[in-house]
Amino acid sequence: MSSQPEQPWRDPALPADKRADLLLQAMTLEEKIAQLGSRWAGNDMADTELPADETINVAPMEDVFAAGGSLSLEDASRDGLGHLTRVWGSVPVTVEQGVAELIRQHQVVLRDSRLGVPALVHEECLTGFTTYGATVYPASIAWGATFDPGLVERMATAIGRDMAAVGVHQGLSPVLDVVRDYRWGRVEETIGEDPYLVALLGSAYVRGLQSAGVLATLKHFAGYSASRAGRNHGPVSMGRRELLDFILPTFETAIATAGAGSVMSSYADIDGLPASADTWLFGDVLRDEWGFDGTVVSDYWAVPFLASMHRVATDNADAGAVALTTGTDVELPDTIGFAGLLDKVKAGEVSEEVIDRAARRLLLQKVKLGLLDPDWTPEGSVRSGGVDLDSAENRAIAQELAEKSVVLLDAGSALPLSAGVKKVAVVGPCAGDPRTLMGCYAFPNHVLPRYPDRGFGIQVIAPFDALSNELPDVDLVHVKGCEVTGEDRSGFTAAVEAARDADLCIAYVGDLSGLFGHGTSGEGCDAEDLRLPGVQGELLDELLDTGKPVVVVVVSGRPYALGGIADRVAGLVQAFIPGQEGAAAIAGVLSGRIVPSGKLPVQIPRHVGGQPGTYLQPALGSVESAGISGLEARPLFPFGYGASYTSFAVEDLRLSSAEIGDDGEFTATVQVRNTGERAGDEVVQLYLHDVVARVARPLKQLTGFARVSLEPGAAVDVTFRVHADRTAYTGPDLRRIVEPGDFEVMVGTSSLDLPCRGFVRVTGDVRVVGHDRVLTTPVAIQDPGGG
Repeated sequence: MSSQPEQPWRDPALPADKRADLLLQAMTLEEKIAQLGSRWAGNDMADTELPADETINVAPMEDVFAAGGSLSLEDASRDGLGHLTRVWGSVPVTVEQGVAELIRQHQVVLRDSRLGVPALVHEECLTGFTTYGATVYPASIAWGATFDPGLVERMATAIGRDMAAVGVHQGLSPVLDVVRDYRWGRVEETIGEDPYLVALLGSAYVRGLQSAGVLATLKHFAGYSASRAGRNHGPVSMGRRELLDFILPTFETAIATAGAGSVMSSYADIDGLPASADTWLFGDVLRDEWGFDGTVVSDYWAVPFLASMHRVATDNADAGAVALTTGTDVELPDTIGFAGLLDKVKAGEVSEEVIDRAARRLLLQKVKLGLLDPDWTPEGSVRSGGVDLDSAENRAIAQELAEKSVVLLDAGSALPLSAGVKKVAVVGPCAGDPRTLMGCYAFPNHVLPRYPDRGFGIQVIAPFDALSNELPDVDLVHVKGCEVTGEDRSGFTAAVEAARDADLCIAYVGDLSGLFGHGTSGEGCDAEDLRLPGVQGELLDELLDTGKPVVVVVVSGRPYALGGIADRVAGLVQAFIPGQEGAAAIAGVLSGRIVPSGKLPVQIPRHVGGQPGTYLQPALGSVESAGISGLEARPLFPFGYGASYTSFAVEDLRLSSAEIGDDGEFTATVQVRNTGERAGDEVVQLYLHDVVARVARPLKQLTGFARVSLEPGAAVDVTFRVHADRTAYTGPDLRRIVEPGDFEVMVGTSSLDLPCRGFVRVTGDVRVVGHDRVLTTPVAIQDPGGG
C-alpha cells in the first residue's frame, strides 16, 4: 500500500458523506469500478457433483464458476476491491486459520492499492454464522413458529457479535420472502406465509445484527418465493398488486423500522422482467418511494444470469451494464458482469455518473464501518484473543428458540408421555441423524458434506440420543426403518417388529436439508408434491397398521400433507428445522418437561397436491368456495395454530371506538387467561377483514400479535393499537389507499380460532398513503383492568 501525503477521507472528524465524496473524487474510473466487484478466493463448489440421477442442465453454473475463478485475488484487486466473499464460509477452518486467511486476503487487496481502500467482508448467516464450529440456530421457518421478535433479535445480536469479532462486516440475511408455495425448497429459509409475521421478525433480526456492527442484507428482492410450481429460479406469475400487498411490505418494514443497510436482488423474473433489470422495482420503489440509501448487492451470479439464464443481455458485459444501470451496486460473489464496465463507459454505453452513484454508496458504508479510519489495519479488524463461536450463551439462545418453536399439532392419547410407558420403539430416518436438525445454510449441511472427515465442528446430538437422555428409565429401541429419500423398504420389517414389541412407537420423519438436489429441503431442493419424501409415508402406514400407539414427529423445512395419518396417530408434533439444540427441545415436549408453545408460520396441508395452501385467500380461494370446486381448501391445521399442555381463554373484546377517521386509530383489548394447570405461553393474534373493498382481498389478514406467558389461573389484558393505515391496500389504479368502510376485528389463537369479534367503521375520504404510513401494530400487555 503506497503512502499518500494527504488522505482527508480518513479524518473521522469529517461527516461520513463528506469523507465518501472526497475519496470518490480521488479515484480513477478503474478504481471506482473495482469497488463494485468482489472475489470468492476460497470457492470450492465448482467441484460439487449433482446426484447421479439429476437431469437439470448445470452448464450455467459451470460457466459462472469458470468465469469467476479465472482470476487470482491479486489480479482481481489490482485497482482495489469492493467485497471479499466468504473467507470464513467456504472451507472448514479453525478460528486461528480463518483469522490468518482473512488478514492475508486483506493484505493482498491493500498491497498494490494506490489509495489503500480495504475490502468489505461478507458471509452467510441464515442459521447462525455459516462457518466451521459456529452455533447452528434454528432455521428461519422455526423463528416464525416462535412469534417472538425479541428472541429473534437476541439471536441476531449474538450472531453479529461473533461475526464482528472475526472481521466480518456484512451478513447475507435475513430472508424476507413470503411463502407462496410450500413445494419451494427454500421455504425453510423463510419466516412464514404472512407478510406481517415476516416483517416483524425479519426487522428484529436486522436490528440485532446491525447492533453488533454487521450490515444486514434483505433478500431476495423480490418475488422469488412465488416461482411457478415452487421451482427454484422459476418465473413468477404475479400482478403488481399482489407484489405490492404481500411481497414488498416485508422489505419496506425492515428498511423503515430497522434501517437495513443492504438489499439483495432476486434471481426470478416477474411477468418476464428479471428483478435485476427492473428499474421500477429498484428505482421507483426502493430508492425513490422508500428512500433506501444503502447498497444493493446481486445474489450470487444474478448479474451474468441476465445473459445466460434470462437471455435479456447479449453477454456478461452487457448484463453488467443492465444490472448496474437498473440499480445493482455490487456484484457478488465474483466480478463477472461488472468486469466489462470500463469498456462500456469508454464506449459511451454506461454513464460514469452511474458508476459514481454505486461506488459512493459502498464507500459510504466502508466509512461508517470504520474501514477508512486512520488506525484501521487487517490485524486490528479481528478481536485479539480466543473467540468462541459456539459459546454457552449462544447455545442457550439456540435452545430457547428451539423450545419455543416446536409446534404440538395434536396431543392425542399419548402426549405428554405417561409414566406407564416402559418400552418405546424409536423409528424413522430423522431419529438417528443430527443433520436433519439443521438447515441447508448451516455449515454442517452447506459445506461439510464435501469434507466428511471433519465431523460437524459443533456438539449436536440426534433425536434418539436426546430422547435417551430425557427418558433414562425407559427402554428405547432404535430402528431406522428407511432413509429420508429413496425407495429402499428393506428396513420396514425390523421397524414394524420393534413397534409391535413396544408400548409405544415414536416415529421421527421429515427432511434432510441440502443444496441443489443433495437433500429434500433447501436451495434447489424443490418438491413435486407435499407427501413425505421417499417411502416415509409408507413406513408410517405400516407402523400405524400394527395397532400400537404411534406418535409422529415431523422434522422438516416445509409443511407436509398429513391428512392421511392425522386421525390415526397417538400424537403429532411439528418441528421446523430446530437447530443444534433441537433434539433436546423435541424430547422435552414429548416428555412434558416443556409445555409446547410454537405456532404454525405456515399451514399444514390436508392433501399432497393442494395448492395454493397459504391462508391469505379471498372468498373464492377459501373454504367459502366449497361446492364451486372439488378441491378441499381447508387446511389440516391453520396458520397460527399450536396446541399446548395447558389451556387458555381469550375473551372480553373491548374496542375503544366503533368509528374512526381515515387517519385515526382504535384499540382492541382482550383478556387472556391461563385456564389450565401448568404455566405456559400463548400467542394472541389479531386479524382484520375488509368487508367490502374495491378489489378482492383476503378474508382475514394478521395485523398484530403478542406472545404472553402466564402462570395457572393468571390473566392479562392485551391491547392492540391499530391505526387506519393498517387497513391500507393497493387499489385498482395501483395506488395504496385507506378507504372508508367496515372492518371486522377478530382476535384469537389462530387464523381459524377467533372467538372475539367486533366491527370498526372507517369514515372520511379515500386517502392515498405512502412509505410514511404506519407499518406496525403496537401491543401493550398489562394486568386486567389496567392495574
